[in-house]
Amino acid sequence: MKLAKIRISGGSLGIAIVEEDHLQLLDMTQLEEYHCLYDILVAKDPVNLSKFLVNTKESSLSFDEVEFLAPVDQQEIWAAGVTYKRSQIARMEESDTGASHYDKVYSADRPELFLKATPNRVSGPGQSVRVRYDSNWSVPEPELALMVSADLRLVGYTIGNDMSARDIEGENPLYLPQAKVYNQCCALGPAVLIPEEPLCGKDVKIELSINRENQEVFKGETSLDQMARTHKNLISWLGRENDFSHGAILLTGTGVIPPDEFSLKNGDIVSISIEGIGTLVNPVVKDAG
Repeated sequence: MKLAKIRISGGSLGIAIVEEDHLQLLDMTQLEEYHCLYDILVAKDPVNLSKFLVNTKESSLSFDEVEFLAPVDQQEIWAAGVTYKRSQIARMEESDTGASHYDKVYSADRPELFLKATPNRVSGPGQSVRVRYDSNWSVPEPELALMVSADLRLVGYTIGNDMSARDIEGENPLYLPQAKVYNQCCALGPAVLIPEEPLCGKDVKIELSINRENQEVFKGETSLDQMARTHKNLISWLGRENDFSHGAILLTGTGVIPPDEFSLKNGDIVSISIEGIGTLVNPVVKDAG
């Protein structure tokens, strides 16, 4: 089952089950303890709860009738770095001063984890992601995102775009927060997958496509079997000495990075697809500064 936060034509907000060619709106007034998408995801049986909450008085909605929103409520968004071999190589290439650190963290017991965004810095499907005006080498990072409950359970999956200013981080690893955390630095969506079985292995592909002036200028893909760490391991480390009363969303790292000579430009279109979840599409904006 897939769930989405939506804005219906006319401006009202809602939560819906995403079917193949339509959406079924949920009636969140039926049970007083459920108010938002997160409440449903952390329920004991979110699938049957969602089916129970379907608003039978409303007809199904077409995709054209709604705007998909980022599937975030009050969660912090965190990210894991250097979890794929491709990411290790890229981070070593971009940094003259910190290459050895990235080499070591790839195989270390403790992963690289950092706060990526707060909800107000997140873009939803169709909304712009930003390249910092003071960056001349920025790329999208397509990632599987884990929806994590307050008690550190994996309750769903969505797609994430971890925008990254490679030149700023490469200049000095201590600049990582500035390279990663800023307005519109992250995109999430379009839906949350509640799977019957955990996602893993080579059958789960992550695809990235970048279009510029109606031409595809980059395309790449990876699969989850290329990850050096398990999702359970990353969540366990995230929860050490940390409480998440509203849950968390954890980006799991990227295995697709454009070549060194490539940088995003204003007006580019970034598309990230993960089988079973959908496609997250965002235009790129960069101000002159």
